[in-house]
Amino acid sequence: MTTKREPEAALSVLPKSDGSARYSYAGYTVTASVNGPIEAQRRDEHAYEAHVDVIVRPAAGVGGTRERHLETILQASLIQLILVKNFPRSLIQIVLQVEASPENDYVNTKLMQASLNSAVIPALLQTAVLALLSAAIPMRATATSAIVAVMTQDGASRLVAHPSPREIEAAQSVHVLAFTSQDGLLLAESEGDFTVKEWDDVYDTAKKICCKSGATKGEGIEMVLDEQEDSGPDMRQFLRSALETKVAADLHWK
Repeated sequence: MTTKREPEAALSVLPKSDGSARYSYAGYTVTASVNGPIEAQRRDEHAYEAHVDVIVRPAAGVGGTRERHLETILQASLIQLILVKNFPRSLIQIVLQVEASPENDYVNTKLMQASLNSAVIPALLQTAVLALLSAAIPMRATATSAIVAVMTQDGASRLVAHPSPREIEAAQSVHVLAFTSQDGLLLAESEGDFTVKEWDDVYDTAKKICCKSGATKGEGIEMVLDEQEDSGPDMRQFLRSALETKVAADLHWK
């Protein structure tokens, strides 16, 4: 099993963009740049809101169907966070470069399996949110994301938070959920076979990871996780601490 170290983030790492961020966790490292609001081309103009353009670039090679699918998912989520109506006929461009991925991300896969797309979504979404905050883009809320896999062993189901690529390949189902800072469900992507009870357990587990302060513990929630003491880092607190560190560094001269 892949060792799950603490997430790391750095803001304003690219000097020639309006905002940028680098985020590393669970074997993935993603760098994002944000530019905008800037003038949009006529074909991209919206009369009453800004156009959000999301570009995902893979760690190696050129983007393909996998990246276009990820862009669609991320764009739909980020539009709900950004106050797009504040910038009519404008463009907000977000470029996400995957710099590193787990070693066995592409093992024994001549064609990219759809389930492997899910693993990188939390890293992409978290990096995009950090870059938007770095660029001071007005937002109605921030967001945190988590991935949970449902594993079956000896006829019993168990949940694994932040699964490795090999665990994702062997999982019965894989779920990516994102929550806003108001504890609202922002994104829910599921693949595989699962029951309503399993999805409810996945929802509770992901909410505990993304917003521990607002999640309520259900009965037996500790037993859901894969024999771990906790479900991983508090992503909401991590996001807050990353911004506090950046602000403290910017105001150090005063």
